[in-house]
Amino acid sequence: MLAALGVVYGDIGTSPLYTLREGLNGHIPLAINPENVLGMLSMIFWGLMLVVSLKYVIIILRADNRGEGGILALLALALRQLKTGSRKAKVLTALGIFGAALFYGDSMITPAVSVLSALEGIGIVSHTFEPYIIPITIGVLVGLFAMQRHGTASVGKLFGPVMLLWFTVLGALGAWHVFLNPTVLHALNPYYAFQFIVDNPRQAFFLLGAVVLALTGAEALYADMGHFGRPAISRAWFSFVLPALTLNYFGQGALLLSDPSTIKNPFFLLAPSWGLVPLVVLATFATVIASQAVISGAYSMTNQAVHLGFCPRMDILHTSETEKGQIYMPGINWFLLVAVILLVLGFRSSGSLASAYGFAVTCTMLITTMLAFAVVGHIFGGWRKWLAIASLLVLLVVDTLLFSANAVKVFEGGWFPLMVGLAAFTLMMTWKRGRKLLYERLLAGELPLEGFVESLEASPPTRVEGVAVFMTASADSVPHALLHNLKHNKVLHDQVVFLTVRTADIPFVAKRERVVVRRLGEHFFQIIATYGFKEDQSVPEVLAQVETLQAELRFDPMQTSFFLSRETIVEAKYPAMSFWRRKIFSLMNRNATRATQFFKIPPNRVVEMGTQVEL
Repeated sequence: MLAALGVVYGDIGTSPLYTLREGLNGHIPLAINPENVLGMLSMIFWGLMLVVSLKYVIIILRADNRGEGGILALLALALRQLKTGSRKAKVLTALGIFGAALFYGDSMITPAVSVLSALEGIGIVSHTFEPYIIPITIGVLVGLFAMQRHGTASVGKLFGPVMLLWFTVLGALGAWHVFLNPTVLHALNPYYAFQFIVDNPRQAFFLLGAVVLALTGAEALYADMGHFGRPAISRAWFSFVLPALTLNYFGQGALLLSDPSTIKNPFFLLAPSWGLVPLVVLATFATVIASQAVISGAYSMTNQAVHLGFCPRMDILHTSETEKGQIYMPGINWFLLVAVILLVLGFRSSGSLASAYGFAVTCTMLITTMLAFAVVGHIFGGWRKWLAIASLLVLLVVDTLLFSANAVKVFEGGWFPLMVGLAAFTLMMTWKRGRKLLYERLLAGELPLEGFVESLEASPPTRVEGVAVFMTASADSVPHALLHNLKHNKVLHDQVVFLTVRTADIPFVAKRERVVVRRLGEHFFQIIATYGFKEDQSVPEVLAQVETLQAELRFDPMQTSFFLSRETIVEAKYPAMSFWRRKIFSLMNRNATRATQFFKIPPNRVVEMGTQVEL
């Protein structure tokens, strides 16, 4: 639970910094009176109860893919119930990938809005510090992204205690002001939310765009389930996080009812004057931790997308010797940093960034609900299934309203995550389509493996010492690299191994289920290795396991050669892809991490055979 506090609840835990202020003093400023304040508080509380407690903690967390969560894991689970290539499967795939693509927009906005909102507290301490808020914010963000390559193993141990202190302070500050003005507790009654909606339907609709700010980070509960498990995440939510957040929001409401002028920054003004500076420091630490969670999430999402075939191979560095999930991706890291700094310089305040924030969050929430309908029958049985479906229908209406309220902010900042999401979606779908076409083109010109092996056994070419490992995507056809080797070198090694590495639609594959070895002839073997979509693929690891299963196969590093095909994309007479998509795919293909590096193959034992493929 302590570890979950440090990683899972960072984003939603820093929402009180700006949510109530943006709701009452944002898009449409509202008069600070009991009806408006209680109405806003009631909408926030019941938003937390419906969206976070009911949807994510009670329903969605049960949709685990062998213990793993997140929108890509949910997509893999949903597709398992459908026929491959069916129209419904294609629609769900597009939805899931767009939801994942939007996460990159969220990964840029969360560090910017969180750290900026914390450091805006400096302006409350003294107005003379206001010109330094932007430079200090950029300095903190540069430091945060620069430390990523060293990993979070050492500082990660502090995340839990720091967030425990943060939520304790949130609850204590709120509880004190609720004690001073207990009438604010009336907002626990949903009547106040309904009454506010009936009296001010237009304002209430726009206000939903601010209510969403209290729910940002809910998706992290599901995405990080694999690290901490459902029980720890749900217990931490109901026993600690939800009470602390509720007390803090209601404490801010009580302060506003007592002194409406505190609307300029009700969160920091909860604290006595002597506690302002320590609160700003603590808030900065909390927002850095919240930012760390989404940055790590972006690495994890990209890693899954690579293994599921939606993204080209990238450099993945491990920052911990014990934790497999702690990875660092330099390309993603520096791209995010540049985008975050541009956001801070462009929007210049957490209030302006809040408009951009809600769009990506609500769109992902809506997609998660849609995907949940496809797996609800798999999670629940009997009457619980129908109760869950009824709940999801209600939540679909709620998510649609929240999304609609944020969609009107597209021109005020919502365009940014939308553009990032569309760009990432286009790249991911182009790569998936290009790889599918490339595989089909290569397969069309290949020979069936078994008949070919028999012909080589009958009339073998000149044999040379050693083992040749031919990497191939298809387990049923002859690799192009072997055909080129025979054509140009006219020799065959003593032992020939065809190695296919596959990715399953589950996060992890047990070691005993990973490798299948088949003997195709006296000198020919086939190895099929299967990894989960969250695992690193290592050819040396596979070969070491094969040696324990097949006594005849020994892979002496100095006697083993690896043969790979390297494709060059050229324009076909009748192109299968549009010009711009083919250019993008070709560029991505050229810049993908080399197979030798990705599969951890010794580079000095590799022979690459080039081939041109028309697309």
